[in-house]
Amino acid sequence: MLPGCGLHPLYAGGGSGPVAAALAGVEVAPIEGRGGWLIANALRQRFAADGQTPRYRLDVKLDDQIAGLGVRGDDSVVRERRILRARYQLVDAGSGTVVLDATAGSDAGIDVVGSEYATIAAENTAQERLADIVADQIVARVAVYARRAAAQP
Repeated sequence: MLPGCGLHPLYAGGGSGPVAAALAGVEVAPIEGRGGWLIANALRQRFAADGQTPRYRLDVKLDDQIAGLGVRGDDSVVRERRILRARYQLVDAGSGTVVLDATAGSDAGIDVVGSEYATIAAENTAQERLADIVADQIVARVAVYARRAAAQP
């Protein structure tokens, strides 16, 4: 009944399917900064490289910002917004051709409290959550690309 509606499972074939094989062939290039380290580790976990020669290289550039939103009467910030955006390119390792060029991103609100330590801890926790969200978005988009590439003759 599912093929009748035009939908096809993304991970058809499970761990031995074409999408899983393509994801296992992605090498994540180093990404600058703490946020880059978090995203690179999350991506490596999700791609689960199997030791084969990489078919693709993933290049990621991050834009990580914190902006103050609410202001008290004494001009101190009450709330912050952490924004993490990633521009990424999937590059064919054999030819050096960019086969996918896209962006991913998310944001989180942070309460600024009286304790500077608590505020910094909240900023770091937000960065960790955002890194996981952005990594999930990137993997999903690469998986869709791999599915379409596998479907082409």
